[in-house]
Amino acid sequence: MKVKVSRKAHFNAAHRLYRKDWDDSKNTEIFGKCNNPNFHGHNYELVVSVTGEIDSETGFVMDMKVLKNLIKVEIEDYLDHKNLNIEVPEFKTLNPTAENISVIIWQKLRPHIQKSHDLEVVLYETPRNFVTFSG
Repeated sequence: MKVKVSRKAHFNAAHRLYRKDWDDSKNTEIFGKCNNPNFHGHNYELVVSVTGEIDSETGFVMDMKVLKNLIKVEIEDYLDHKNLNIEVPEFKTLNPTAENISVIIWQKLRPHIQKSHDLEVVLYETPRNFVTFSG
């Protein structure tokens, strides 16, 4: 019997969506206000879900304290109050869209989750705009 357990978290970060190989006109056309050269920020909401079999000894799919600490160390401490374009190495060459941020979060968490379990990341950039990545 597979069960999905989830933990909510949040972080605040600034970014700019643009491509260095495009001129200002094309960046503005594609990314609009998100191309602000002075950056802009979001209060990101994150839901991390782990799906797997219930352990017969503990009754857990995953100890939620372990998941909470993993998210804090690997994600919140890494991304919170950062300028993603400047301070986060992955985004020096990768446009920090919500899609790309969700993939990076998944990649940082995946090595710490049992291989037999599935991992899903849902990232809310705004209350109405969100992305889901599950590998």
